[in-house]
Amino acid sequence: MPFIYQPQKEKKLSITPSFADSSHIINSYAGEWTSIGENNHIIESTFGDYTYTMDDVTVNYAEIGKFCSIASHVCINPVQHPMDRVSQHHMTYRKVAYDFANEDDEALFNWRRTQTVKIGHDVWIGHGAIIMKGVEIGTGAVVGSGSVVTKNVEPYTIVVGVPGKPIKRRFSKEVADRLLEIAWWDWPRKKLEAHFDELNDLDAFLKKHG
Repeated sequence: MPFIYQPQKEKKLSITPSFADSSHIINSYAGEWTSIGENNHIIESTFGDYTYTMDDVTVNYAEIGKFCSIASHVCINPVQHPMDRVSQHHMTYRKVAYDFANEDDEALFNWRRTQTVKIGHDVWIGHGAIIMKGVEIGTGAVVGSGSVVTKNVEPYTIVVGVPGKPIKRRFSKEVADRLLEIAWWDWPRKKLEAHFDELNDLDAFLKKHG
């Protein structure tokens, strides 16, 4: 019997965040029109409006802006082990699970919380990229697939490689600064709808709002 391809119907989103049942999420927040994909592992992170993740994404202690596109197998802020101890195994701080104590090592978890990753608006993070602790990625930036980002990324800059290095700007500094000033990602839904088609035409957009 021949195989018949039937494309999946696009899932309709709404102002209520969408979470895949297979995802594991702890103490996190997602804004309107957000979508969290299958098998995500998310700890103490925030997602701005319209941001989405694909499958098998890990996010720890991160602040992510609006309209971000996060591809599958991305890892944002992989947690650090205590390398200064005799053993760096997590039994030394997840003591309860191993029946070594009645309480876990909260000091270590609090330290991890100080290493927040901050990602601006309209950032595209490619398949399998890793964003290391404490990194800030500017609005409009692109992180290439498989990159390991260890340093801050300027707005509207494309970074690739291991470690991630800037290879080009998406737009000139003048255009990037103008877009940052316009801040279309903060527009209310009605204004976004009214100017939606302009988002596909940079020249028309800047002429209209510049």
